[in-house]
Amino acid sequence: MSHDLPGTPLGEFLEALAARTPTPGGGAVAGTSLATAAAIAHMALVFSQGRKSLASFAEVHEKALTRLSDLKARGLELAAQDAAAYEQLNTLWKLPEDDPERTRGWDNAVEAAIAAPRAVLGEAAELLAALEGLVDATTPMLRSDLAVAAITAEAAGRSAAWNIRINLPSVSDVARADAHRDDMTRLIDQCRASAATVEAACQAG
Repeated sequence: MSHDLPGTPLGEFLEALAARTPTPGGGAVAGTSLATAAAIAHMALVFSQGRKSLASFAEVHEKALTRLSDLKARGLELAAQDAAAYEQLNTLWKLPEDDPERTRGWDNAVEAAIAAPRAVLGEAAELLAALEGLVDATTPMLRSDLAVAAITAEAAGRSAAWNIRINLPSVSDVARADAHRDDMTRLIDQCRASAATVEAACQAG
């Protein structure tokens, strides 16, 4: 299927995801989960914006809504980027190990295959940190949706981490692989902690 996810009907995307094809795959799920988390958080804030009881959060709402709208598009962009990076790596993978084309392009292709899910993981961590500060800015009746956003953002981050993890053995530089792993672990821990904080705050509110 095309990498044009914004123009792809949901049913068509799910059929392609379920098919015996390498893409879309886990990277697309991570990216679209990030976009979904941003979208449901945006909805919760849209309904909260303009309420008299939340008038003091007007500037917070405006800035957050712009960021969430951008992040919704960014998640889909990263899903497509992940698929393209996988296809490039997969093409090289099929070549003999001593093929000059594979040797020449391997390290860059592996880094590209890590870069897209790393971006999803980083964006998920930032989104979750932002959601921590939006609980009080969200009307109580919509806090269940904010909690769903947090859960989905955490899932996006953890899903992206698996797409980093699967590529680490292909990193030729051991120190660089370790740096990727440490960075991934730090962000996963951050995602989990923030998601738990948002859920607890939504329950208490």
